[in-house]
Amino acid sequence: MRRIRISELNSGMIVARTITDSEGRILLRSGVQLNEHYIDKLSALGLQSIYIRDAFDGVEVRDVISEETRQETIKVVKDNFRRLENQHKLNIRLVQTMVDQIIDELLSDLNVLVNLIDIRTFDDYTFAHSANVAVLSIMTGITLGYNDLQLKELGVGAILHDIGKTRIDKNILHKPNDLTKEEFNEVKRHTNYGFEILRQYPDVSLLSAHIAFQHHERWDGNGYPRGLAHHDIIPYARIVAVCDVYDALLADRPYRIAYTVNQALMILKRMGGIYLDSQCVDALISNIAVYPIGAVVQLNTGEIGIVVDVNKEAPTRPIIKLICDCYGGKLQRTGEVDLSKYTTITIAKSLSEEATQRLEQQFN
Repeated sequence: MRRIRISELNSGMIVARTITDSEGRILLRSGVQLNEHYIDKLSALGLQSIYIRDAFDGVEVRDVISEETRQETIKVVKDNFRRLENQHKLNIRLVQTMVDQIIDELLSDLNVLVNLIDIRTFDDYTFAHSANVAVLSIMTGITLGYNDLQLKELGVGAILHDIGKTRIDKNILHKPNDLTKEEFNEVKRHTNYGFEILRQYPDVSLLSAHIAFQHHERWDGNGYPRGLAHHDIIPYARIVAVCDVYDALLADRPYRIAYTVNQALMILKRMGGIYLDSQCVDALISNIAVYPIGAVVQLNTGEIGIVVDVNKEAPTRPIIKLICDCYGGKLQRTGEVDLSKYTTITIAKSLSEEATQRLEQQFN
């Protein structure tokens, strides 16, 4: 399967991954054949891309947590945002339960890399983003050797890092074009608001509350709200800052399409040591599949293949199923190559969407 922009969908394409909203309601199931009506509906919902089946299907792509846990986490985030707005209180126990579930699932298999990009509507962006940042932050904490208590504190703070946005005018938050200086200053106050909200709950540690306060501080001191630098920023907030930036880069936004995984990782690496803690950047990247399962790539030998599995210890050297020879001809007998075992064979490039579509036509 592959991720494709809504604008490039055609009738007859098959949905490869079930599309849901933040309530867990199914919008379109995996296996549904698209038509013009469905495509128009997806566009109206603010979706920019979805996963479709292609001629190279048959490759299983695992998420780092179960779909049920991901959907429930998004729902818990949304429910807490609503509770705070309507009832002026949070259900911290429910948040802690979800964090425990995420930790248990991540610790159950430490060899799984992040392969999938979450598909979300614009309206659900904040809730899905908060869930993703929590998962990525806990994975990073595990890599850094955090104990169970530290992972729980990190997870609670990460899942609620944007809770202060409940006090920001929705018209400002959802403004599709550039913010004025005054509007941006108001958005920046969500860090202060978040800290003020979370410190009121005895069940939330002060360190967790400081994640909401400090996740926009920057390594060089050019962040906000206090302009902290280096080790004056608590480690939890440094982790969440990295995961917050990474997930935001991968998300479709009203003003731009999502960056690819490779583009996002390059940006993150450039930010390391300047805006972000390099140790946290490296720890997160070690959990990301540089070439996700299902990606179509060309080797330095000229051969073309599909990534069918990843190597946790060597993320840039996955297992490839060869489908085309060095001349671009379709192979009658395909085989797999584990790049971690061949030092002279490397991935030269990932194929563009256009090149992948042309290749797919060759297989049909």
